[in-house]
Amino acid sequence: MSLAIVPVRSKREFKEFIALPWRIYSPAKHPHWVPPLRLMVQDALDTKKNPFYQRASRELWLALRDGEPVGRIAAIENPMHNEFHHDRVGFFGFFESVDDQAVASALFETAAGWLRERGLDAMRGPMSPSTNQECGLLVGGYDEHPMFLTPWNPPYYEPLITGAGLAPVKDLLGYMVKIDAPEFRLSPKYDEHSKRALERGKVVFRSLDLDNFDSEVSTWFDIYNSAWESNWGFVPMSREEFVHMAKELKPLLDTRYALVAEVDGKPAGMLLMLLDYNLIFKRIPTGKLLPTGLFKLLFGKKKLHTGRTILLGVKKEHRTRSIYQLLLREIIRRGYDTGLLEAEASWILEDNLLMNRPLLAMGAKAYRRWRIYERPLVGAPVGTVPSTSASTSSSRSARTA
Repeated sequence: MSLAIVPVRSKREFKEFIALPWRIYSPAKHPHWVPPLRLMVQDALDTKKNPFYQRASRELWLALRDGEPVGRIAAIENPMHNEFHHDRVGFFGFFESVDDQAVASALFETAAGWLRERGLDAMRGPMSPSTNQECGLLVGGYDEHPMFLTPWNPPYYEPLITGAGLAPVKDLLGYMVKIDAPEFRLSPKYDEHSKRALERGKVVFRSLDLDNFDSEVSTWFDIYNSAWESNWGFVPMSREEFVHMAKELKPLLDTRYALVAEVDGKPAGMLLMLLDYNLIFKRIPTGKLLPTGLFKLLFGKKKLHTGRTILLGVKKEHRTRSIYQLLLREIIRRGYDTGLLEAEASWILEDNLLMNRPLLAMGAKAYRRWRIYERPLVGAPVGTVPSTSASTSSSRSARTA
């Protein structure tokens, strides 16, 4: 049986790259997998239309066994990351494979070679294509329903990745907050502290104004790059990237769960929770909106009562005002009022104590875990464990997505 790793060049090969997960996953063997919308995957890879690729470049490969696709990978060079962090790191993403170490190792070796040719020192991932989009390999919580815009993969992916010479460098957590559960309540101490901070800090909350969407996007963009700049692995988004992402998400927004915190009339923090559209995507097994998927999406939105908080950030000059806790208190209050049953907060760096401690104190449970891996590209053979010094860096901003 022959194995070949081929670069994606033609439209047919690009479609095969996108369609590969449907070859690997099946409802019977992988009941928790949610088919992604193919248009969303295509957008994340589109070098002509997605502004991410104005600054970055990528290459795609398919693994073929006897001519049949059995795996895929992307290698990504993101100069903005290296300029911001003063390093030479490349990335891999969009990894999928059958349970075969030879296939996985060949894919990673090919991606590593492409990155090495560009003078990069390490390969990190999965990033699809960056920390501002989907990232991380699921390593805990396989039997939990995957929330919107979070990866799900079978357990055998972890040994495939470590078997290809990559080692853990950072863990990301997902917390579940069951708003309707009797045991979940804001503690009196936490609630009283929040009330005092609210009175003392002159903080007010307002919902996203869709009628002034362009102006709102500018406000959120300013908060985003300020709030997340200290996070491990963060890469500043260009205005074009942020606007592109905002327009993609606009049809899915529920303004009740899109909040801006203002101090003395000026934006200080933000929180964005999206309803769990994976519950609808599960009913679109082909991942195609036509001919019936669009109707399921449009008419299913009103029936959703769970969500995922993907953005929760506070500008650095306001982090002494307890705005983070106030945003949590406000979204929980709105959840009670609107009949929201539960919400996930993810991804949260495992060493981000600013976010982890309040969630644990509120009764939230860390029930899912994703992992970022890294492998040196120079000065070390395959299988050598890379330096994990980055995993000890602290994070002072609140990053959930």
